[in-house]
Amino acid sequence: MNFQHRKNSEEPEINLIPMIDVLLVVLIFLMVTTTYSKFSELQINLPQANGDTTKEKPQQVTVSVDAAGNYAINNTPINFSNVANLAQLLQQAAKGSPDTVIVINADAKTTHQSVINVMEAGREAGLTRITFATEKAN
Repeated sequence: MNFQHRKNSEEPEINLIPMIDVLLVVLIFLMVTTTYSKFSELQINLPQANGDTTKEKPQQVTVSVDAAGNYAINNTPINFSNVANLAQLLQQAAKGSPDTVIVINADAKTTHQSVINVMEAGREAGLTRITFATEKAN
């Protein structure tokens, strides 16, 4: 028997080519299965017009409410008894024009219910265009 140790001249090496092939296949798989979508947005093309702004302002009725719950229509104090009464007064101030805008000037400390009363009275009077007046913060 021959018990000689053979010296192996070759050292073990890692073959990178199969690993690169596998990584390329994984990369191709990911590219094919991944969806490249943006966040869905509405694509809207707005119509164009060459018009002048209206120089005529709509009729306004100003309703003021202070912190104590006192009401005034066009700077004329009124006695608030109920929403129906306020609705009649708003109809009189609007002079039958359904396009009248109600401008609510409410104190910052006014109760929420007082503002809702004005909005409800405007609805009952058929005046659905309502806006709020504010001051610019310093």
